[in-house]
Amino acid sequence: MNEELECPHCGNRKKYRSEEEQKSLIRRLRLAEGQIRGIQKMVEENAYCPDIMIQVSAVTNALVSFNKELLACHIRSCVSEDIREGKDESIDEFVKLMQKLMK
Repeated sequence: MNEELECPHCGNRKKYRSEEEQKSLIRRLRLAEGQIRGIQKMVEENAYCPDIMIQVSAVTNALVSFNKELLACHIRSCVSEDIREGKDESIDEFVKLMQKLMK
């Protein structure tokens, strides 16, 4: 069951993720983290600029893929559950999110 939890101290919402969902997201982040460490090493070793830029593009694509997966999970769980429960403010929140992501 997906649950949104609210911290009584800070009011931040939290999202329960299945073990499978969490592992998939963490795997994508670790891939990007490894790529960034590789780029740092390339800079330290004075690698050719275009080679570094290609690796930066790969990291950007990895993060975009992460965001796509996270967005799909958010729509399938949080947004759809809120709509079923009649929480229309979730739609406004989603629209604002999309506006920020599409800048």
